[in-house]
Amino acid sequence: MAVGDFEYIPRKPEETVLYRAIAEHLETFLARQQERERPVPRFVEKEFRTYLTCGIAEHGFLRLHCDKCGHDRILPFSCKKRSWCPSCGGRRMADTAAHLVERVFPQVAVRQWVLSLPFQLRYRMAYDSELLAEVLNIFVRTVFDELRRRARESLGLKQSQCGAVTFVQRFGSSVNLHTHFHTIALDGVYAAGPDGRPQFHELPPPEDAEVLHVTTRIAGRVLAMIQRRGLEDEADSLGENDPGLAALYAAAVRGRIATGSNAGKRVATFGGDRIDGDSLEAMSSPRCAAASGFNLHANVDISAGDRDRLERLLRYAARPALAIERLSKMSDGRLKYRLKRPWRDGTTDVLFEPQDFLAKLAALVPAPRVHLTRFHGILAAAAKWRALIIPTPVEEHNEQPMTLPSSPPDPLSESAQTSVEAASAAIASPRNYTWALLMMRVFALDVLQCQRCGGRLRILAAIHPPETTRKILGHLGLPSRAPPLAPPVSECNL
Repeated sequence: MAVGDFEYIPRKPEETVLYRAIAEHLETFLARQQERERPVPRFVEKEFRTYLTCGIAEHGFLRLHCDKCGHDRILPFSCKKRSWCPSCGGRRMADTAAHLVERVFPQVAVRQWVLSLPFQLRYRMAYDSELLAEVLNIFVRTVFDELRRRARESLGLKQSQCGAVTFVQRFGSSVNLHTHFHTIALDGVYAAGPDGRPQFHELPPPEDAEVLHVTTRIAGRVLAMIQRRGLEDEADSLGENDPGLAALYAAAVRGRIATGSNAGKRVATFGGDRIDGDSLEAMSSPRCAAASGFNLHANVDISAGDRDRLERLLRYAARPALAIERLSKMSDGRLKYRLKRPWRDGTTDVLFEPQDFLAKLAALVPAPRVHLTRFHGILAAAAKWRALIIPTPVEEHNEQPMTLPSSPPDPLSESAQTSVEAASAAIASPRNYTWALLMMRVFALDVLQCQRCGGRLRILAAIHPPETTRKILGHLGLPSRAPPLAPPVSECNL
């Protein structure tokens, strides 16, 4: 949208099905949970409300300027959340993958190990961060043990080190709560060479029997840990302390409806009649095994020189919970989410009432301070050999950063130049990629190019206070208010 010399490029989340569903039903969802004396936790409610500010210029924006032709552009802030915001999740996905490829993973072969767990563990691990860490440690340690064993038997290496990065995913293909691990491990081991420096030794692909052996050992070790800790007889602490969230988690894990008159029934599907899509054809492929409810998939490997494919794999493992292009609204008001791949029984879509869809989203929000990306072995931050094997960081491009702090400086109390300097100083670190570079990397789109003359845009100011943004937007003839939220509708009024 162009207004005079201003170009307004909002992200327009209000035009998406996801944004409208949350804006129209959030207050009702929260009110009904309160009526049932099962209120939604504060961190979950904050995730919803912050998402509703994402891409809305009223809540703050950047003013970009082209010195060549004088053209200005307005770019709204994002919410910077990490669960299911498609835009912010996509940017974080691209940033994480780029960082790992260029600054963490050495130029060696890697293999993806994906571990799925029994339903009872998925529920418990969704809120018990200590249990999640223990299960993950058992999983990674068992894979590393297998790599070291094969290195001893085939290469005669008595001392070796392994490395991996794990992505903790909380979601499944049907917007269900499915806590599982995607571990991208070096497909071999490092050992000291003649000069004492680490030298990589690639291992041949594991045999099916070896993958089954790893799966069986993982299952045995995890079940022994559960028995040792007495978790089988331990009361459900989440159910006692937060029964509302416990009910949402339980329904989301089992593919059941969490709210309304149909609570407890299976989520509706289109094209099939089964909601559990975990045991698909993938489990019949090579290097896949199952034991005691634990499923392990280890058939995806990437050669040492294929950095593009490695980055695609890392993006897949770090992706957000929702693929917004697969969400649509039906004529009867229900929401339809298309599966990426049809299930074996022919199911192609899952169907949700709006209230239950919000319940599913609520279950996918991770608790604060729970890390979803973890480093192991020689790739861990404190590993002695890490600095000797990681690639040299590429030189940063000299562009103005496009990602601003959560609370940008007030332009009314400082000059525009001071605002820009403060924002840039807060975020310009060697680790972070600029938003513009991420857009170029993922979409081959140069967002800092002036659409009028082809010149380069630069940040003039970060405008944040609502009273200021409304005045500016109103003066430009642009929407100065966020789309309104629908009022709550009590179940008693239906």
